Amino acid sequence: MGILYVVPTPVGNMEDITLRALRILKEADLILAEDTRTSGKLLKHYDIQNRLQSHHKFNEHGTSANVVEKLKAGMTIALISDAGTPGISDPGFFLVREAVAAGIEVQCLPGATALIPALVSSGLPDDRFCFEGFLPQKKGRQTRLESLREEQRTMVFYESPYRVLKTLQQFAEVFGADRHVSCCREISKVHEESVRGTIAEVIEHFKTKEPKGEFVIVVEGEKSPPKPSQREGC
Repeated sequence: MGILYVVPTPVGNMEDITLRALRILKEADLILAEDTRTSGKLLKHYDIQNRLQSHHKFNEHGTSANVVEKLKAGMTIALISDAGTPGISDPGFFLVREAVAAGIEVQCLPGATALIPALVSSGLPDDRFCFEGFLPQKKGRQTRLESLREEQRTMVFYESPYRVLKTLQQFAEVFGADRHVSCCREISKVHEESVRGTIAEVIEHFKTKEPKGEFVIVVEGEKSPPKPSQREGC
């Protein structure tokens, strides 16, 4: 049996990759990439010349069986996405599930992901949180938001720059305009920026400054009501 390695790649700065990740990518018999053109730039930067094969959300159901057979035959295969950790709002889950079901060893390396830096730098509670990724664009979007109305943990969302303002306005309607939020964009890149404040304040910011880059939006959870005094009613 071979091993399937899930390898995180930088979300911005090329230096945000571990020494172990570089070694695995150099030693793997095959590298599965979400976009071979994007991954090719990273591999070229580190002089990694291993064979690349396309593996993305549009073909993973058709190619995973063949990949599993290669793993059964003893190949070492590394799975990467365009940025961050495969499976986290990126292709990867289906192949990992199929490999596990076939009894193949799967190892996920620790490494880059956008949500943790955004959460920690937000200034909002990070001891307990829920990751929601991308909200449905249309069908089910409002239902998902309503289900989070009373969520007390800090919430983390991914969003494209084209929908940031609309999403914040929906957050204001569901969570309240006075709820605190942090919008972090271009994590680990040259123009990294976090805009913090109430949802209302951040909406006003982006009304005058067009959102650019990929966003992680961190939203304060609902504050639990104060517990009644033990002497109350005495």
